[in-house]
Amino acid sequence: MRKAHIVEGAAKAAGQYSHAVTANGFVYVSGQGPVDPKTGVMSDNFAEQVRQTIRNIETILAGVGASLKDVVKINAYLADLTRFKEYNEVYIEFFKTEPPARTTIGCQLHGIHVEIDCVAALPTK
Repeated sequence: MRKAHIVEGAAKAAGQYSHAVTANGFVYVSGQGPVDPKTGVMSDNFAEQVRQTIRNIETILAGVGASLKDVVKINAYLADLTRFKEYNEVYIEFFKTEPPARTTIGCQLHGIHVEIDCVAALPTK
């Protein structure tokens, strides 16, 4: 069964999409950016944008009963691939052991350094 989720406390969607969709034991999180949902403000600092983006994903996962430990796949989009090393250093803060599968690509992002989407396995009850 498929269910769309708009998560209380998560950054407001910038378009017509759900924060996440759960289906068949998985949660699919829409691409998230670095806006702090409490303030509506985004840091100019690259590392802080990565941190906030992952925190935004964490909020959405918590809203559907999952956590970063449940993430099985991450797709990361960087405005500047030459910053991959810096991105990876921040990423490791959140995924120290048993990291999920990951793809990182460079693409044109308007006004942000990073966007991330993911798939997580829903914990069994």
